[in-house]
Amino acid sequence: MARKTDIGPPHYEKFLPPIIKKNYGTWKYHEQIRPGVLVHVAESGDKLYSVRAASPRLLSIQKIRQYCDLADKYCDGYLRFTSRNNVEFLLTNEKNIQPLIDDLKALGHPVGGIGRAISNIVHTQGWVHCHSAATDASGIVKAVMDELIDYFTGEKKVPGKLRIALACCLNMCGAVHCSDIAILGIHRRPPKVNHGILAKVCEIPNVVASCPTAAIRPAKVDGQDSVEIIDEQCMFCANCFSVCPALPMADAELDGVSIWVGGKVSNTRSQPMFSKLAIPYLPNNPPRWPEVVEAVKSIVKIWVENAQLDERMGEMIERIGWPKFFRLAGIQFTKEHIDDYRYAGLSLKRTAQLHHA
Repeated sequence: MARKTDIGPPHYEKFLPPIIKKNYGTWKYHEQIRPGVLVHVAESGDKLYSVRAASPRLLSIQKIRQYCDLADKYCDGYLRFTSRNNVEFLLTNEKNIQPLIDDLKALGHPVGGIGRAISNIVHTQGWVHCHSAATDASGIVKAVMDELIDYFTGEKKVPGKLRIALACCLNMCGAVHCSDIAILGIHRRPPKVNHGILAKVCEIPNVVASCPTAAIRPAKVDGQDSVEIIDEQCMFCANCFSVCPALPMADAELDGVSIWVGGKVSNTRSQPMFSKLAIPYLPNNPPRWPEVVEAVKSIVKIWVENAQLDERMGEMIERIGWPKFFRLAGIQFTKEHIDDYRYAGLSLKRTAQLHHA
């Protein structure tokens, strides 16, 4: 008899709806029947409907309970969250689709983001929680999606899928390295060293080891054990601040936002791509970040007007050329756009695509 333990997560089969367990591995096809609504059809003839609604990444207990109440009312209690923070309700009764959509809209949650659409923005913690954030997350995401919501609900047509992501610093616990449009918070100065308390609250060897570019080294300052920063080697990642609170990085005046474009994860048509820098700096201007919102809207418009059917942002740019994209977007080429970094992935197989001679 196998020993039962509490190590690790429970098996995912415990949480599958009965219709998925019954038809596991025998689904024939799926299709979008209206904006934000999918139907999966099994070989048995069973149908599973998915209703996708936009959801904020940071949720209160009250909001989660509202979702659960809707799931109990229309879906026998079954829902799931997608990797881009959408909430999907899984139904077997087609008649419940419209009442569910009506109740979601009454709660302020638009339905959409499936197929040729802009999906929900995946983002990091921002000023709400993260100690190394150079910008906010929820505030910018709300401001941007307020302007792009018609592309989510299907009221405005788009050529294909568009994925937007936001990370509050270049440690990027969001998907900014592989999204069509990426909003990235940036620090622009090295940390300020509080020499008076550093040796009292931090272990200097750990502080030195935390720097990925070796920009930190031990030093004596006014007779005290401390560290010094080699400014030219600092890339403003705030790793040092993560291990030592005596090295604060945030700067209300200099921190800001950069915009990156052209990333994707999928292997469809072309291999996965990393995002590339488009706009080096935009100011933090809460609560609505108008400069960031306008920049993202402009880039989305260029894609909508120039992309071919199902062409992703990076694929469109590669086809028309980066110089033309910069001209269309009104972006001036600067020294920050010079990319001389070559990563190991360039010499490795990074795609599921196979090419035969």
